[in-house]
Amino acid sequence: MDDPYLDELKNDFRDYSNQLKKLKKKLLKTNSIESQSKIIQQIDSIANKMEKNQKQSVKVIKSRLKQTKKKSNK
Repeated sequence: MDDPYLDELKNDFRDYSNQLKKLKKKLLKTNSIESQSKIIQQIDSIANKMEKNQKQSVKVIKSRLKQTKKKSNK
């Protein structure tokens, strides 16, 4: 399915994944409890964004499929 909005959601998800990888490396390198706490909060925030992104993607895909079914039935 070629959809600009879905492509945007995919790109956002990819960006979140890259951010998580960087934060994971940063977390493993740091020894400071305070720094680790901040990094973990950032990871949680990004994980929540990723979850919202996935839910939105599912909604959009279902909506697009309904639209194509309606068009094909006419």
